[in-house]
Amino acid sequence: MDISTSPSVIDVITDFLSTDPSPQDILDFQLPPSLKQRVSDLLELNRNEALSSDEHAELDDFLRMEHFMTMLKLKTRLFLRQENE
Repeated sequence: MDISTSPSVIDVITDFLSTDPSPQDILDFQLPPSLKQRVSDLLELNRNEALSSDEHAELDDFLRMEHFMTMLKLKTRLFLRQENE
């Protein structure tokens, strides 16, 4: 996949967040299949110690954004739980 023509994980997530998603939208959010495949490819290259420096930076972005979305979903669940109490 040519990363220069596809949106980055950061672009996809910030575009999603700019739409003012509902709490349920946040909980349901998933990366598009093309980005899921890209991260899978990068992880495979990493296992084989074949990442270029650009690919390493791209994988770091994926990992940071995955952590960000995990935390956002956790906090959204807590918010919804408190709202329902």
